[in-house]
Amino acid sequence: MVPLVQSEVLSKGWMNEAEFADALASGYALPGPIATKLALYVGYQEAGWLGALSSLVGVVLPSGLLILGLLALGSSFREHPRVQGAMAVVRPVVVAMLVMMIVDLIPGTVTEVRGVLIAALALVLLLFRVPPAIVIATGALLGAVFLTKG
Repeated sequence: MVPLVQSEVLSKGWMNEAEFADALASGYALPGPIATKLALYVGYQEAGWLGALSSLVGVVLPSGLLILGLLALGSSFREHPRVQGAMAVVRPVVVAMLVMMIVDLIPGTVTEVRGVLIAALALVLLLFRVPPAIVIATGALLGAVFLTKG
């Protein structure tokens, strides 16, 4: 969902890459699905509370109905070789989409050596299974203390 939201938000001019990166970082700092948080953020920014509500319904309702349909079908056909083959291909495609999103976000977020070092440190912490919320909160705190301008 995130690459789709990113594409739509940027193509419509609702945000630039840096603003989207900020919204994404804010969304990852909070619990819950990122797509709904992004929808609320963008909807509220563009049209206030009504925009937030509309975007939330627009994200949750269609995917909720589709997942219910897939669950109904999946429980009946989960072991079918074609379904297993489809899932074996879909997983790497999703990984490729996430990598592409990261590549798109790098120019707007990692603009200097310090950013590369911060990203590398965060990756190491995540590889050691430090919970993402702790990595994000620690990064935000360190940035607020040490990188405040003015």
